[in-house]
Amino acid sequence: MTENRTFIEVIAPTVEQAIARGLSDLGLDDDEVEIEVLDDGDPTAGREARVRLTVLAADAGPQDSTALAARQVLQDLLGKMRLRGNISARWVDNADDPTEPPQLYMDILGDDLAMLIGRKGETLAALQYIVRLIVGKQLGGMVDLVVDVEGYKLRHEQQLRRLAERMAEQAVQRGRTLALEPMSASERRIIHLALRNHPGVTTESVGEGFARKVTIIPKTVK
Repeated sequence: MTENRTFIEVIAPTVEQAIARGLSDLGLDDDEVEIEVLDDGDPTAGREARVRLTVLAADAGPQDSTALAARQVLQDLLGKMRLRGNISARWVDNADDPTEPPQLYMDILGDDLAMLIGRKGETLAALQYIVRLIVGKQLGGMVDLVVDVEGYKLRHEQQLRRLAERMAEQAVQRGRTLALEPMSASERRIIHLALRNHPGVTTESVGEGFARKVTIIPKTVK
């Protein structure tokens, strides 16, 4: 295989399942890939099968190549951590700004992956940072990508948006500024974006370091 050909590696209970899962992830037929069995697996020893699917088409689009490269980087990192999981990768529109380029969303699916999330998502944030660095170095430019585990970030973002709307309503009803609990920069950004077009409130971040938090201010108070 030449270095510029894109490929993915897939782990599953059997070789047949791994191939089927890989073809599904790629959206390709078996005649469009080169299949290499890296490990037949051993059910008696609890070892799953592992296969590599290499895309034969030479004219894969830039998004396809980027997604495959990022997916492989993440799969390699999971292997180094002795963790098993299947990675779903797809391009999604930027919910906060539709004019921005789409974002690569990679979700790790599997069992016993809670350690990848860590306290308040800190481990997951670190993993995403590392993947971005490696992929950026490989492709010669930063890629806007998100690494998630079993949809954790999506659920957490939805919870923060609901919290923002609820607290905004309370701020308007009470006619006074309300402060949320200290949050990370990414969490504060979600709150700010959720309320940036709200007719009744504005938001500001106050405090320093780990104590920095969002305040929700009724426009009648400004």
